[in-house]
Amino acid sequence: MKNVRIGLFGIGLDTYWPQFPGLEKRLLGYLSVVEGKLARPGAEIVNLGMIDSPQKALEAGHEFRRQDVDLIFLYVTTYALSSTVLPVVQRAKVPVVILNLSPEAAIDYAAFNAMTDRTAMTGEWLAHCSACPVPEIANVFQRAHIPFAQATGKLHDDPVCWNEIDAWIDAARVAHVMAHNRLGLMGHYYNGMLDIASDTTLQCATFGGHIEIVEVDELAALRREVTAAQIADRVAHFQKTFAVQPDCPPAELERAARTSVALDRLVAAHDLGSLAYYYMGTGNTENEDAISSIILGTSLLTARGIPVAGEYEVKNAQAMKIMDSFGTGGSFTEYYAMDWNADVVLMGHDGPGHLGIAEGKTKVRPLGVYHGKVGRGLSVEMSVKHGPVTLLSVVETAGGKLKLLVAEGESVPGPILEIGNTNSRYSFSIGARRFVNDWNAHGPAHHCAVGIGHIAHKIEKLSRILGIETAQIC
Repeated sequence: MKNVRIGLFGIGLDTYWPQFPGLEKRLLGYLSVVEGKLARPGAEIVNLGMIDSPQKALEAGHEFRRQDVDLIFLYVTTYALSSTVLPVVQRAKVPVVILNLSPEAAIDYAAFNAMTDRTAMTGEWLAHCSACPVPEIANVFQRAHIPFAQATGKLHDDPVCWNEIDAWIDAARVAHVMAHNRLGLMGHYYNGMLDIASDTTLQCATFGGHIEIVEVDELAALRREVTAAQIADRVAHFQKTFAVQPDCPPAELERAARTSVALDRLVAAHDLGSLAYYYMGTGNTENEDAISSIILGTSLLTARGIPVAGEYEVKNAQAMKIMDSFGTGGSFTEYYAMDWNADVVLMGHDGPGHLGIAEGKTKVRPLGVYHGKVGRGLSVEMSVKHGPVTLLSVVETAGGKLKLLVAEGESVPGPILEIGNTNSRYSFSIGARRFVNDWNAHGPAHHCAVGIGHIAHKIEKLSRILGIETAQIC
């Protein structure tokens, strides 16, 4: 995966430089501070310096296109003409965030008014007037139909503002990940789940990336090539990674290990970054054997950043990838029940769980039957870590568009259903009743992704980068 590329340029007015000696150098120093604050692992900063004339603006737009930037920060250092801004953004054609950052918390009025040189006073004022041209820029962007965002605050000692800027970089990085992701689809829809059906062309048009159709038969063929030594190594890995319960038959662990090794090879062969699957394998013993022993292997993949969604839930594989790319996990979930006494919603799912966001070690339990599915075997049981969580659903609307549905809540301790599935208790600031009603009112599929932490503000920025709607209910 290539690094996300963040464009940066400062704006000023070339007329000022000969009038106010030292002003340009001072403002370029501020720009250097911004570049340093934007720099981080996984991001390349493309700083084009001070753009102070329409000619430079046009050249900067071409350069940003050549540099293939994902997001642009427009740092307003002082007053600048909108004609030095519009050509940059028009040509670059990527989302833009206006940085309105004051170099100090306030001008030292006494020292300023004690200055005896009126020209020097004007130069000092111009070093502090970053807010001045922002309305002009906003006006021109709106009339040019260019979406924009703003971050207003201080250059130094302003965590509120800089956390907002950091969130924009995180959102740009996730959009970059989604644009380069290869989503594998294996099998077919769960028969009768009409809400799960998805327009895969719409997925690619909205998020980018590539959808690769892979065959269950290939997984079954790869299972035949797994050696006894590889099986033993994977069983040992299971014992180390999971809390394998004593009633798990060794033969089932070996069966799951064989599939896990084969699944890793399948994912590597197709360079997959996520996967949605469902299959019965009825009438084909090898295929049924592969699918009914897949849960431990898919859980391991999910934990290492290759989220796997069951029931061929394409939209939720995308939601899980988004959550995982934000570094918050992304586990498959749905309503289980409501606990009116505690005012919480029980949510979970059969199949893979995200081990990295589990409360304690994930248990492995044997199941005599997979409810609603063919086969039997081993399954995982976990709760999401207690504390703040975010739920995300990628919703396909009746108007043929995608939107993101978000809710923030808490994973809380308490009794769960020990049935060999993922299962957590979630409380919400608006209460369980209103959460369920408001969430359902947006018409999502019955699955969603859950991750740890409150990141709705980052998801909202991602949606603005993608040009789609976000609805947050709490």
